[in-house]
Amino acid sequence: MTKTIFKSVFAVGLSVLLLCAILFFGLQYRQTNDETYAALQQEAIYAESGLQIGGKAYLEMIGSINRITWIAADGSVLYDNAIAGAIANQHGCTEVKSAFEIGEGKAIRKSESSGETTMYYALRCADGTVLRLSCSLSAVQSAFAAVSPVLWVIVLVLMISGVLAFRAAKQIVQPINALALDDPSADIYPELSPLVSRIQMQNLTIQEQIDELKKRQEEFSALTGSMSEGFLLLDADCIVLSVNATAQRLLSVGEIGEKLTLHENMQNAVTQALHGQHAEAILDSSGQTWEFIANPVTVHERVSGAVLLLVNVTEREQRERLRQEFSANVSHELKTPLTAISGFAELLTQGLVPPEKAQEFAADIYKEAQRLIVLINDIIQLSKLDEGGLQMEWEQVDLYELSENVCDALHTAAENRQVHMEITGERCTVRGVYRILHEMVYNLCDNAIKYNRDGGSVTVHIAETEKGTSLSVADTGIGIPYAEQSRVFERFYRVDKSHSKAVGGTGLGLSIVKHGAQIHHAAVSLESAPDAGTTVTLLFL
Repeated sequence: MTKTIFKSVFAVGLSVLLLCAILFFGLQYRQTNDETYAALQQEAIYAESGLQIGGKAYLEMIGSINRITWIAADGSVLYDNAIAGAIANQHGCTEVKSAFEIGEGKAIRKSESSGETTMYYALRCADGTVLRLSCSLSAVQSAFAAVSPVLWVIVLVLMISGVLAFRAAKQIVQPINALALDDPSADIYPELSPLVSRIQMQNLTIQEQIDELKKRQEEFSALTGSMSEGFLLLDADCIVLSVNATAQRLLSVGEIGEKLTLHENMQNAVTQALHGQHAEAILDSSGQTWEFIANPVTVHERVSGAVLLLVNVTEREQRERLRQEFSANVSHELKTPLTAISGFAELLTQGLVPPEKAQEFAADIYKEAQRLIVLINDIIQLSKLDEGGLQMEWEQVDLYELSENVCDALHTAAENRQVHMEITGERCTVRGVYRILHEMVYNLCDNAIKYNRDGGSVTVHIAETEKGTSLSVADTGIGIPYAEQSRVFERFYRVDKSHSKAVGGTGLGLSIVKHGAQIHHAAVSLESAPDAGTTVTLLFL
């Protein structure tokens, strides 16, 4: 800005100075010309007077420094003090023609004889001849050069103007450079008031925008920070613009402003997003499954970046896996009794069964049909539990009384295995759905009988503890190996399939217990060892 002001001020000064110089030298030049013509005129008058008295001899005698030419009425040269030889007719010269017509004439032109630019003055004499005086323009220029010292004055004035312009520019700019943008109203001269007012208004606008941006940034950070999903925002060069803690942990992303580098499958998804396409990938981390979703960010129909989301789909993947396993297991479990029923029925219809064996085959068909009914009932019960439980009202349920009813229902099965059933503890009530609680305790006691030893025992213990109401079912059966204990609550999973088949198990009993416990917000724990029995505990919180 200093340079601009300096140039402007200096240009104004230079322009004024040049204009004054042109005017001065123009006037000086004109005055010099006028004075030269006046001198030539005066000398011509004197020479004309002398010529009338002394004739040509007078002209030869006076010895003028100027050129004197005496021209006859026909234009021929009668006398010239500068050229001795013949001179061309001068009638066509401007100043001579004017002198013949009006008595005098002036002209500035290049002389044909000397080749110099010359000033001419011609005067008509009384006898009709013309007396012309002339001097070289160089003589005039020499006189004009006498005022050349003025040029040095001009140069000096220009230098002074430059210094003053520079100082003026510094003085003008210094308060502007010294403006405090936070408080521009301090120590300013009045001419800057409009600028300061605009700066203050702009500061207010900028501060409002900054406050609004900070507010939105805080809201955005709070929103993304509280997300369980991972979130990243990238620009077109894969530079991280925003990232939350979940994404940093899963993808090992550094600070904002760093370039993002991922595994090949996820990097390919980001590349597709930056090319304007939706892309997905799967990330497995710490036993969990995350879905990596990449979408392009488009501004004015141009892809300017990508937004990345990491969604935990572990439960969905597990459910899908369980659904596939469930479908496969259901198909297998249903196929087994149906195949047996179909085989027995085919033999009977074809008459291939002896009469004495017909009743035995019918009994086998009935047994397999019952097994099929039990399996279907368990599947229906489990499906209802998956949907949130049976549509029944919740009530206060006495666990001791419920356990007595279960033991009564399983009395015959226990007698067949010579298993002693016992209920200990105290009467405790919990809030729940009676039918679901009955199904849970029934399955636990039924398993305790099925997988017990002949002559063994089953003990149901109910008690109030510091953590909540506890119901445990302990048996003296074959036990469960430690490596299998984490899977016994899976659907259709059976530790000893041959033994389960022999006792008619479906592999859904403990799954029903697990889902019933989830509905009642109860915890399920299992303690077991091979040949040392099993204890399953329900803790109602």
